[in-house]
Parts: sequence; structure tokens; C-alpha cells
Amino acid sequence: MDVTLLGTGAPAGLPRPDCPCAACAAAQGEDTRAATALLVDGALLLDLTPGAAFAAARAGHSLAGVRQVLLSHPHDGPAVEVPAGLPQPGRVPDGRELALLTGHRVRAVALDAPGTGYAVTGPDGGRLLYVPPGGAPAGLEAPAEPYDLVLADVVGRPDALARLRAVGAAGPTTDVVAVHLDHDVPPGRELARRLAAAGARAVPDGTTLAVGSYEDVPDVPRRTLVLGGARSGKSVEAERRLESFPDVLYVATGGSRGGDTEWAARVGAHRERRPGTWRTAETCDLVPLLKDEGPPLLIDCLSLWLTDAMDAVGAWDDAEWADGGERALRDRVRELTEAVRTTRRTLVAVSNEVGSGIVPATASGRRYRDELGRLNAAFAAECEQVLLVVAGQALVLRG
Repeated sequence: MDVTLLGTGAPAGLPRPDCPCAACAAAQGEDTRAATALLVDGALLLDLTPGAAFAAARAGHSLAGVRQVLLSHPHDGPAVEVPAGLPQPGRVPDGRELALLTGHRVRAVALDAPGTGYAVTGPDGGRLLYVPPGGAPAGLEAPAEPYDLVLADVVGRPDALARLRAVGAAGPTTDVVAVHLDHDVPPGRELARRLAAAGARAVPDGTTLAVGSYEDVPDVPRRTLVLGGARSGKSVEAERRLESFPDVLYVATGGSRGGDTEWAARVGAHRERRPGTWRTAETCDLVPLLKDEGPPLLIDCLSLWLTDAMDAVGAWDDAEWADGGERALRDRVRELTEAVRTTRRTLVAVSNEVGSGIVPATASGRRYRDELGRLNAAFAAECEQVLLVVAGQALVLRG
């Protein structure tokens, strides 16, 4: 079964008409996108968009063989003209299945938003799932057979992919292609980077995909370190990298700090950003978590882990530091980085980059700065990907 993407953009397209934003200004060439529509084996058209016939012709196809046109989401704009020869568009009720004479079977998938998803099984047994913009499958049951191809709003609804992964409907060999792309993320390399972190990819309009071919499925980095200064956006970047995965364990190393209202506000802001399916553990005992099997870990942050470790070895007292404290801290860092090296869990860790600022005025401050630099370097050496976040922009240092 082959799928040609006549468009891959949001309903308004990309760039949006008359939109002055930077993402729309940068959407040129292959990064321009018409509203998403899919042509399956030349026989089934999912979503009818303006210019579908011309889009098919540019991709080397014709709509003459289309036997069924199905709509997936409400259309608020002007009426779309149905090209001559095409059947009138329709919609399959949730849970019902439609069998085409071409051998394709289409099942309507219920969503948590207005619209209908479509699961298509081809004559060759290939399976794809198409989810309309702003929606996520509802009522999924585990275990589910994995789809060969998923086309969904990965940027706008990453939780849709997390739900599919939770029940096994999206697995390691599932080709996840982002569609309904809008101006939320700058096109080009930044879009590709964010999607790759979620195990997904984007393709230009007119691309034909062979369902069941997964050679181009990006490998999700198993270990990632996200560095950045205060309020740089490093925690947001780290959380974004795992929001399309279910059952993430968020490891908060800062504790509750009873009575500190500012700290409580910071913790509350972080908690509100996180998906409701994530669990939280407040601990600095990271090694056992890294050694255990389990869902992905998000550690925020190594800077506070180091503070706790330095407290434990008496690093703030020069005499204790010289009398075994420094050696004890080195052992703790070595144990942590060795656990990172051997962990089988997907791991994203956050740490502060403090080496580029003002030299601390105190000896203890300079000691902390130096030790954090050493910890970051040792941790980064064990990671497939290392990012530095500056002004909310992620710079890839490795991977």
C-alpha cells in the first residue's frame, strides 16, 4: 500500500495567508505546505482540500481512480469544490468499517475532539492510521497491533502519539509522519530536530510513502543532556522531548523546601506543564533508578543533585574537602556516570551551565562552579545527544 501526501500542512496551510510571524516568513520551497490530504493507492482520498487535483498531478498521480473520499475534520472555510469525476465526500461513523471494492478496509476511530480518525488496511495487509488536526484517539485498549504508518498532528498533540505507544499501537518500527504542520515551530532543521526527538519525521508535500517501510524511522536518542542558564528554557526543552511518550517518571532533585513560597511556585509551574500521565519522584538517589528497567526518566536537575552530593561529603568546609571530601565527591560522580553508561532506560537530564557567567566571589561558590562543570562534562560524555539552550533556542552540541 502506498500513500501520497498531497499536503502536509494545517488547514490554513503554511505559510498562513497574511501571517507576519517568523515561522511563516521562513516557510519557503519544500517547507511550504498545503492543507493535509492523503491519496491511498490512487483509490482512497482522505480529506478533500482546495487544489487536490493539481497537487496529485504535481506528484505524478491522477484522481481519476478515486472510489471513495472521506472527510476527517470539520471544515469552517468556504465550500470546497469537488473535482469532476470524484464521488461526493462522506464520513464513516465512529467504530464502523467500510470495505472498498479495491480491497481496502477503512475503520473509523473515535477521537477526543471533533472529527474522525481513519485506520486503513490495504489489500497487502499494510496498516495505517490517519488522525485529523487537534485530535487524539480515544478509548484505546491494550494490547493493540502496531500500525505500520501513523500520520498525526505530532507537534500540536504529542499526547496522541503517547496514547498510541501506551497500548502498543505505535512501536519501534512504526513510521510516524507529522502532518497538519502549522507555524508553531520554525520549519526546516528545527522542526526536523524536534520531531526526531519524538521518533517522528516530516516529509515534503507530494511525497509517496510505502506503508511498512521503516528504514527512515528516526532513532530516539536514549540518553540526552540539556544544558542552559537560568530561565533559558532548558526544562521546557527537556519536557518537550518526552511528551510523546507514556508513563514518564519525572525525577525532581530539588525536594519540597517547606516554607519557601518562591520555590513552591516554581515547582507548581513545572508540574502544571507536565502531562497528567507522568509520575513524579522527589529524590537525589539516581543510581538505582538508572539501573532499573522502566519507562523514560526525566531528571531535573543535575545542579541540585550536585548540591546534595556536596552537602553529603562536606564540600563547603575546606578541611573536610581536603580530608576525603573531594575524593568522595569524585566517587559519587563516577558512580552516577557509570550508571548512565549502562542504563537501558530512555533518559533526559537537565543541568545548569554556570561556567560562562561572573566568577563567584566566594571560595565555596567557585568550588561549586568547577564541580558542576566537571559533572556536566562527565555526564555529557555518556550521552548520545547534548543540547545547549539559549534564549529558548536549542543548539545541538552532539548528536
